[in-house]
Amino acid sequence: MNLFVEKDPSLNSRSVLPQIDLKAYRYELPKERIALFPVSPRDQSKLLVCNQGEIVQDVFQSLPHYIPSGSLMVFNQTKVIRARLIFQTATGAQIEIFCLEPVQAEEQVSALSTTGQVQWKCFVGNAKRWKQDRLTLLLDDHHPAELSAVLIDKKEDYYIIQFSWTPPELTWAEVLDLSGKMPLPPYIKRDASLEDEESYQTVYAKIKGSVAAPTAGLHFTDRVLDDLRHHDVQLAYTTLHVGAGTFKPIKTDSIRQHEMHEEELVIEKTFVEQLLTHHGKPLVAVGTTSVRCIESLYWIAVKIKAGAHTVSEMNVQQWDPYNLSTSLKTEEALQILLSWFDTHHEHRISIKTSILIVPGYEFKFVNLLITNFHQPESTLMLLVAAFAGKNWGKNYQYALENDFRFLSYGDSSLLHKDCG
Repeated sequence: MNLFVEKDPSLNSRSVLPQIDLKAYRYELPKERIALFPVSPRDQSKLLVCNQGEIVQDVFQSLPHYIPSGSLMVFNQTKVIRARLIFQTATGAQIEIFCLEPVQAEEQVSALSTTGQVQWKCFVGNAKRWKQDRLTLLLDDHHPAELSAVLIDKKEDYYIIQFSWTPPELTWAEVLDLSGKMPLPPYIKRDASLEDEESYQTVYAKIKGSVAAPTAGLHFTDRVLDDLRHHDVQLAYTTLHVGAGTFKPIKTDSIRQHEMHEEELVIEKTFVEQLLTHHGKPLVAVGTTSVRCIESLYWIAVKIKAGAHTVSEMNVQQWDPYNLSTSLKTEEALQILLSWFDTHHEHRISIKTSILIVPGYEFKFVNLLITNFHQPESTLMLLVAAFAGKNWGKNYQYALENDFRFLSYGDSSLLHKDCG
């Protein structure tokens, strides 16, 4: 792996941007290793445990035995919405619309509660066959209502679609529940089934807003959660709404040219208080989205200390970890966040984060990571490599040689930070 940092003269003198040899994060993933269906029951998936370079294989149900007593485990409680809509044209062609996010910069919860009409950014499959002004479908076979879609604009990476429906008192969330399908990842080459309505959702999912599941959490069952509590592991929940950009491949020659996707992070004051109470004890992140949640908090605090007042000024940009000062201690960062909540009489805020974590990143909070096995040369792969250190390749080689299943419905791993 060739890893070095190079100063970018277009940024201030502190700025240090990573330059990664992406070829070092390439591996051959046979199609037959991509899991098309989940294991049932879900906690019987395989578990790879890597600690200080030593690998142990087990089943996920045994996870609590590998977590240090007194740890705090953080889950992303976002809930996947039925974001895929299938319309049919007058000529019989199918148009698939994948709803990404609202056009207006608002919280997902607010956008989903809109009634009558919305405008959303969408991917459109078979768009060349969309010739008529308006597409219409019945919400379901038992509901006297219909949904219409009008193409408003075409952008470089997406379309803007205006949806309207009757009866107008239905919320957009209710419309999607009635007419949408579960948005399985693009590499799962099959139609979503009724079973996916349950299996592509974590058992603790609570707040609607994601168009992709936080898949590390798919292995958990109520049995495993109870066992964790029995082993004196504290459970905490935060929310990051996963966007379709999580599947966005790195197509540039340099990571410095890659534009990281932006996602909504909802921060509760009580969650920050939990982190502060357990400061100094092992912190376990369930999935890369939980890592992005937790690590973003540090950079929000850095911005507040530097003078950020509004929520928009606190948004985390992809290069912030490499441009901003890192002198702030983690405990102080949490205290700054709590002080901001108190000063502004807030109990929760919603910000945008596009944090990019690659080898060379210094983790501020997370000590252990539960995660699936990811696509080669992806930002998820880079985050895992940053966390696991030089042995990430050893882990993946072991998984390939021992019949582990890969990607969203695949098997799991428990990684200790820099296990090399």
